[in-house]
Amino acid sequence: MEAEFREIDENGSWNAIYQEIRQQSCELPCKVAKLPENKNRNRYRDVSPFDHSRICLQLGTNDYINASLITVEEAQRKYILTQGPLPNTCGNFWEMVWEQRTHGVVMLNRVIEKGSVKCAQYWPQREERAAIFEDANFKVTLISEDIKSYYTVRQLELENLLTDETREVLHFHYTTWPDFGVPESPASFLNFLFKVQKSGCLNSDQGPVVVHCSAGIGRSGTFCLVDTCLLLMASRKDPSSVRIRDVLLEMRRYRMGLIQTADQLRFSYLAVIEGAKYITGDMSLQASLPSAPTSISESLKELSNEEDDPPEFTPPPPLPPPREPHNGKVEPAFFPENDEILQQMEIRSLGSSQEPELRKRNIAAPQPPPGGADQLPGHVGTADHDSNAPMTSQQQEPEEPEEREMPEAAEPPEESPPVPGTWSPLLTNVCLCTALALSAYVCYRACFH
Repeated sequence: MEAEFREIDENGSWNAIYQEIRQQSCELPCKVAKLPENKNRNRYRDVSPFDHSRICLQLGTNDYINASLITVEEAQRKYILTQGPLPNTCGNFWEMVWEQRTHGVVMLNRVIEKGSVKCAQYWPQREERAAIFEDANFKVTLISEDIKSYYTVRQLELENLLTDETREVLHFHYTTWPDFGVPESPASFLNFLFKVQKSGCLNSDQGPVVVHCSAGIGRSGTFCLVDTCLLLMASRKDPSSVRIRDVLLEMRRYRMGLIQTADQLRFSYLAVIEGAKYITGDMSLQASLPSAPTSISESLKELSNEEDDPPEFTPPPPLPPPREPHNGKVEPAFFPENDEILQQMEIRSLGSSQEPELRKRNIAAPQPPPGGADQLPGHVGTADHDSNAPMTSQQQEPEEPEEREMPEAAEPPEESPPVPGTWSPLLTNVCLCTALALSAYVCYRACFH
C-alpha cells in the first residue's frame, strides 16, 4: 500500500484515480427520496439515500430520513451515514438513534462553516442543558462535556417521553475538519478514531454508529473508510491484501458519493498507512517522540496535541493601545502626500486667506470613538467557517475611516464637501451664469423697450 501511495503521489494522479472510482461507482434507484413530501427532508438535492439501504423510521406516517445503512460483513461493522439534521428533521434524527439502538454519534462538521449553516443544533448546549423535540417525543439532556483542542466528547441522555425510558448516547464531535478538506494531520484524526473505537460504540454488539457531516458523504465516508480498512488489515493474515479502492467501491453501493475529493482519497490512504503502523507494531512515529510513550493511545495523544486550547477557547490577541488624538494634525503614515494635496486645494479654490487652515482641519485624521480599543471585537474562532482573525487585522479595523478619507481629500475641490467661509467652484459658476443672464436681460429691455 505504501508503494502504491508513493507511486500515485509521484505521478500526481490522485485526481485521475478519483475520477475512475466515480465512473466505476454504481447508480442505484433512490425514488423515495425524490417524492414531493420528502423534498423538505433533504439538505441537498443531489445527495439522496438509495432505496435498498435507506433507514426507515418506525413511528409516524412518513418513514423517510436521509440516512443510509452501510454494512461491511468481513469487518463486522455497521454504519449509519446521514446528513446534518435540518431544523425540521432533528426529531427524526433522535428517533432514528433510538430505534436503531445507537450508542454513539460521530459528528465531523461544525454547525456553521464559512458563514453557512451546515447542520442544525440538534443537541443541547451547556447553557440550556436539555432540549425537547415534541414532534418525536424525545428529550436530550447534556450530562457532561470534555473539550479538547480539535474535538469534543459529550455524554448525552436520550429520553423517550412516551415510555420514560432513558439511554446514554456518546457524541464525538470533530471540530477542525474543513468542508471538502482534510484534517490537519493523520495523527489527530487517528487519535480521534481510536477514541471512538475505545468507547465501544463501533462494536457489533451495539447498534450501528451514526456518522454525519453536512451531506453525509465526504468527511463521513473518509471516517468509515479508514476505520474499515484498519479493521480489515488487523483481521487478515496478509494486511497488504486490503485494497482501499475496492473497499470504497463496495461502500459506495450503500450510499452515493462517499469521498468527495481527491484530497480526501489521498488522506484516507495516508491515514490507513500510518494507522497500520501502530496496529502492526511499527512504532517509528512513537520512537521520534522525546518522551517515548509506551502505548499507542499515548503516542497519538502527544502527536495530535489534543490538550492544547481549542480554537473557540483560545484567548484573543491583545488589543492595540488606544490612539491619542492628533489635535488637527495628519499622521504622515496614512497621508504621505498631504502637502501636495493642500497646495492643489489652495491653487484651485477661491476661498479667503484662512482656507489652508480650514482645509487642514477638514482632512485631519478622525479621532477614535469613545472607548477606543475597548470597542474592538474580541471574538475569535467562529465557524465556515473557522478562521481566527490575526492580530494585525484587529489593529487595522479602527483605521478604516482614515483609509477611506484619503481618496476624498485627493479629489478635485469641486467634489469635496464645502468649507465654511469659502465659495466652491460650482457655486461660483452658478452665480456668474446668473449675473450674465440678468445682464443680458437688462440690455435687451433697455435697447428694445
